[in-house]
Amino acid sequence: MNTSQLAQEGLKIDWANMPTYNTIMSIAAGAGLLGIVILVKQVMSKPTEVTAEGWALAFGVLGAILTTTGLHMTLTWPLAAGGFPFDNIIFGETSLGFGVLLLAASVYLWRRGADALTRPEPLAALAKVAQPISVFIGGLGLALFGIAVAGVKYQLFAAPPQEPISGEFAEWPLVEAIFMSGLFALVGLGAVLFPFVVNSFKSVSAKVTLPVKVTGVVWAVTGVVFILFGAMNFFTHIGLIVNTM
Repeated sequence: MNTSQLAQEGLKIDWANMPTYNTIMSIAAGAGLLGIVILVKQVMSKPTEVTAEGWALAFGVLGAILTTTGLHMTLTWPLAAGGFPFDNIIFGETSLGFGVLLLAASVYLWRRGADALTRPEPLAALAKVAQPISVFIGGLGLALFGIAVAGVKYQLFAAPPQEPISGEFAEWPLVEAIFMSGLFALVGLGAVLFPFVVNSFKSVSAKVTLPVKVTGVVWAVTGVVFILFGAMNFFTHIGLIVNTM
């Protein structure tokens, strides 16, 4: 089912074969990105006031949501048999990767976080722990670049006219393609820079370098946008279902 077919009047969708989770996925991913930025900022400014258990619970909740939905979407091919198999890659695999990373961070903060925060240079201690996995995070960033390019080239992410709000741009599929691809690219930029961020923080005299600033800004901005976009989609997706049953 392509975009032109979806744009037909009287569109009917077999929702039993079209499950989608990118509503809750979007909010969880946005909260995870924003949470990482806030945690690092707190550790840099007032590490003694950081509650490791609280952040462990937060990342554990978000990681569980993203891992569960992402794993199901990744292993069930195609999840949306009605015509969107690329969603398995775009939303499923990326959510799975981010979710497992958040779960790993949750376990570490629960077991060792309080000890790390009491060290003379807590940010350096956390950075040394994160350095081995930074290669994988950088790789995920490159994957997000690939998704961004594919989104624009193949004009993905376009909503049908039956979907409230987003459907107003159905005649211009490139609009939503550029918007969503831009979000993926910005998150990818922060992920690609993450190894350099870790390298900046792992020394005793942690420096706020350009990669640190860029990663903080792009993850904070995209985190907020993903939360708002996911919240909006709870309305727009319900509306799409009602209009196409």
